[in-house]
Amino acid sequence: MIFSSQAPTRRRPAAPHSWGLRVARACAVLAVAAIAACGGSTTQYDTFRPGRLLVFGDETSVITPAGKNYSVNGLDANGAVACGGQPIWVQSLAALYGFGFPECAGSDSFTVKGRILATVGAKVDDVAAQIEAQVAAGGFRTDDLATVLIGANDIFDLYAQYPGLTEEVLLAQARERGRRAAQAVNRLVALGAKVIVSDLPDLGLTPYARQQNTLTGDTNRSAVISRLTSAYNEQLGVNVVLDGRFVGLMQAQLRFQAISLALNAFGFTNDTDAVCAEALPECTLNTLVTDGTVTGYLWADETHLAPGGHGQLATLAIDRARRNPF
Repeated sequence: MIFSSQAPTRRRPAAPHSWGLRVARACAVLAVAAIAACGGSTTQYDTFRPGRLLVFGDETSVITPAGKNYSVNGLDANGAVACGGQPIWVQSLAALYGFGFPECAGSDSFTVKGRILATVGAKVDDVAAQIEAQVAAGGFRTDDLATVLIGANDIFDLYAQYPGLTEEVLLAQARERGRRAAQAVNRLVALGAKVIVSDLPDLGLTPYARQQNTLTGDTNRSAVISRLTSAYNEQLGVNVVLDGRFVGLMQAQLRFQAISLALNAFGFTNDTDAVCAEALPECTLNTLVTDGTVTGYLWADETHLAPGGHGQLATLAIDRARRNPF
């Protein structure tokens, strides 16, 4: 990665919680320091090459022991589940380095250098236990790359308490969970890992959230879920370690909001309905709704992404892996 000596153009400061502004300032400081140290106008970092990939979070990042995922499972020529047939986002990131996961051993040609510590139904506080499980299993190395995607189950859990609890109370709790998620990321950094962490897609755009508007007769329900998502994401973003050498943030919320505004531009045809006619993780290419496609539909079920959605996450993750000066 090359930093230029050209001075940046002054712009009006963004809101205090703006991750982009904080990263820009940090990069400017790093660039100046590099120029001063080298006595020239540019410097270059060696490309980081991870020795393994460690995956933390919830079922969005899970592959079961049977090689199934919580999206749409691909099939081989005999109609059996093919672990890599419709890869989830962490599989695509692992493939960038030629890595695979033991759950898929024998079904692909990748070297098994990935480990999934993510668990089904996990919430923010469960990530601490996942991290400690890795510590107990041998700890971390300086060439470890970790991924963290967590918080969706927290947001839906908080929403389930509405309107019994006011939105203001629930927003405060969402912010606190975002802070705790950041603490988990910072713990990974302290243990020596490089981390790619994703904020949450706008969960107010899920089929579940849209259904809540209809089922309750309150068209504000999906907006409440969106605001809970934003509150969580803001605190995640401002509390993680602000140093691109250790942490890369995927801005999934912005990406999925953009998809909602320009569905066809991203190659999708449906972002309101689930493509699976079978409950996850049993959904396969043979159990889709009539006329459903894994590329055209954004969502597998009411809250989990279809392969096209995972492809969007993968694009963000690979971009962070390539651009961050790990």
